[in-house]
Amino acid sequence: MSEFKHSLARIAVWNLAGFNQFNSAVGISPNSKRAKSQAEGLALLDAELVTLVEVSPVSHITRLAQLLKDEYDLPYDHTIVPQPHGNIHIGFLHKKGVEVSNAKLIAGSQGSYAKGRRAIQADVKIGKFRAILIGVHLKSGRDASEQKKRDSQCKKIGKHIAELRKTPGLTRRTIMLMGDFNMIPGQDVSNFHHLGGEDLMDFVSCWDLQDRYSHILPKGRANLLDGFAVSRTYSTDYVRGSLRLFPMHWTMDMGREVFKKQVSDHLPFVASVRIF
Repeated sequence: MSEFKHSLARIAVWNLAGFNQFNSAVGISPNSKRAKSQAEGLALLDAELVTLVEVSPVSHITRLAQLLKDEYDLPYDHTIVPQPHGNIHIGFLHKKGVEVSNAKLIAGSQGSYAKGRRAIQADVKIGKFRAILIGVHLKSGRDASEQKKRDSQCKKIGKHIAELRKTPGLTRRTIMLMGDFNMIPGQDVSNFHHLGGEDLMDFVSCWDLQDRYSHILPKGRANLLDGFAVSRTYSTDYVRGSLRLFPMHWTMDMGREVFKKQVSDHLPFVASVRIF
């Protein structure tokens, strides 16, 4: 019997801002107000699957799943593959009935950034919806040297996507790419070009969220640094136009600055897919 009562499922992505600038080994304390606030935000988001960026420490994803179950009666499983360097990771929270398997880091996806974060790939099945999910956290920064490092990462991930599309049994599989791109639409043109994998990916976040932002800066309008892309062909399960910026700060009755201080300096994206 299916676990799902609806024909649509929601897939989200959120950067938890787990990097601690004062002590990179610390991350988010399990008993902190920030951890509890993030669990509250995830409960309000209520997505079937969430790609989490900047999970730090790696055990933080376990803590969030525990808080969701204990405080909100929302049981989530979690899948994570620790990064070989550093203490910020990419993982998945997924509800009962959502199958996440074959999770692995994509070899070489750190590019020329020797100790950079690698992309994570997993197979996802929700009802009749099947996809390859790729979570990324690319090199940050606006300088030319940082953009070149992102180029090297994007080239490797784009090539990997092209190879997936040519793999027997996967030629028509939906591919979903999401995470903290650290790329600004209209500025980091070469990054987007290389990440697209021979024009295989449709960066729906650039189209659907043109007047939005996801990264909250200390002042000013902020940027759309986070990204969401879907393979251009055979992705009939993605509901076109469904991608939205989830106003978590508003649902938690907070202003942007308070949210940035107490929860995260990023807002989540959420999109719908057909599962039956």
